Amino acid sequence: MNNPEEAIKIRKLSQQYAFSSVQLHESIGRKIGLIGTDHKYLGFLIRKGQMTAGELAILTGLSTGAVTGLIDRFENKKLVKRQTDKTDRRKIIIVPNIEKITKLLTPVYKNFQDNTDQLFNSFTKNELKVLEKYFRNALEIVDRENKKINNE
Repeated sequence: MNNPEEAIKIRKLSQQYAFSSVQLHESIGRKIGLIGTDHKYLGFLIRKGQMTAGELAILTGLSTGAVTGLIDRFENKKLVKRQTDKTDRRKIIIVPNIEKITKLLTPVYKNFQDNTDQLFNSFTKNELKVLEKYFRNALEIVDRENKKINNE
């Protein structure tokens, strides 16, 4: 390690960023009429497409009961619909309304995304490689800790 004091300073900045990010996402959720960070789970549905409630629970780390409430809230806003699986009628598929979700999220995220893109564009190619290394390694740490916490 180059300088333990510098490393601690950067870790504290990272924590401050995480806290501010949670506050931002709480604000976005309220702005679009969702509870807390529910809107973040819409991203899973946009990225992965339709899935079962169980798959969404695994993907999000939420309990199946919490996912049922989440889906109810999304369904009430017509952001998803429940559909019976054609091969197993007991299984319910959650089908996202990508167009409606995108229309809901784009106005509140566009400025943030544009500013983030502008920030990344202000770095040199080498600085971007350092950021990429940080994020890849930080994601591995988070994933590893998540698995440990969940006893996987």
